[in-house]
Amino acid sequence: MALRLGIVGVGKIVRDQHLPALAASGDFDLVAAASRNATVEGLANFKTLEALLAEGPEVDAVALCMPPQVRFAAAMTAIAAGKHVLLEKPPGAGLSEVAILNEAAEAAGVTLFASWHSRHAAGVAEARRLLAERRVTGFAIAWKEDVRRWHPGQAWIWEPGGLGVFDSGINALSIATEILPGPLMLRASRLLFPANRHAPIAAELTFGGIPGTAVFDWRQTGPQIWDVAVETEEGPVLLTRGGSCLSVDGKLGEAMPDREYAGLYAHFAVLIARNESDADPRPLRLVADAFLLGERIEIDSFNE
Repeated sequence: MALRLGIVGVGKIVRDQHLPALAASGDFDLVAAASRNATVEGLANFKTLEALLAEGPEVDAVALCMPPQVRFAAAMTAIAAGKHVLLEKPPGAGLSEVAILNEAAEAAGVTLFASWHSRHAAGVAEARRLLAERRVTGFAIAWKEDVRRWHPGQAWIWEPGGLGVFDSGINALSIATEILPGPLMLRASRLLFPANRHAPIAAELTFGGIPGTAVFDWRQTGPQIWDVAVETEEGPVLLTRGGSCLSVDGKLGEAMPDREYAGLYAHFAVLIARNESDADPRPLRLVADAFLLGERIEIDSFNE
């Protein structure tokens, strides 16, 4: 029997990814939505999560897709009501929020899932398997996209807690922490802040432990770049197109169909069935370290 799901925060990512994945899912039945400014046709719609829980159809779980600055309070409300919770990435505006939610979910006996969707890209699992058998010597991440294309009119990403370029860069970090066979430690970072923004538009990171670099940039025009390149003594392992294409030892692979959110919801269903949680904080911890260690560089104002 499918689990009854409510979705909270109906924005671009929900319409582009969550709704199509749920329409094809045999694990979940989407029965309600809550959003201040939008509705989903064919569902019971409410302005707030509280109204959904009080007045709407019964739900077993909720997917929280509002901006991270307001996600913690909603997650605590859902957990207190005994609902399983999926958190869009990033799972919170800070590490303390994620730790508290983990403790609350465990105490309530419900599942908490921090959904790093890029880990479900087609090439990621095989890259992890290959790298577990090889001797990794370094890595380089390039994650460059046009913020005007992917976050049009989304003012929250530029506010404190919105993460700026790390909203997308954290996807690369979620892949790196998944596939590399050892812990990542940030050594240094350079953060480029537009004069009129509270969050960076670009970042350069340097890692120790496994030596590596990452370049995130929201000013990219032309082809968008989402690459994770890993050097090993046996040869290179390269993930491109956000992890959907895996190339090994110089042999170019083919991009596989996008099933990130299908995989995400399938994993959520498994976690619920097992009465387990999965709220890995490592990608967010690296972002926090980038801000702690970051050399702040002010650049010209940015306007859409």
